[in-house]
Amino acid sequence: MIPPAIWRKSSYSGGGEGNACVEIAHLHPRIAVRDSKDPSRAPLSFPTEAFTALVGSLKAEAEH
Repeated sequence: MIPPAIWRKSSYSGGGEGNACVEIAHLHPRIAVRDSKDPSRAPLSFPTEAFTALVGSLKAEAEH
């Protein structure tokens, strides 16, 4: 049996109920991403290495 995904919201999800953000779940060996406003829709899934590279690129871009 596959355990259910544990979804985490971004620490930058904003005010209110924090539902205007994305959520991620680690589903080894992939990372799943979903819209917190509509969690019933199918998430996107990325290889862990690709997701890590994406986040690193976004962080580097934000620093400039």
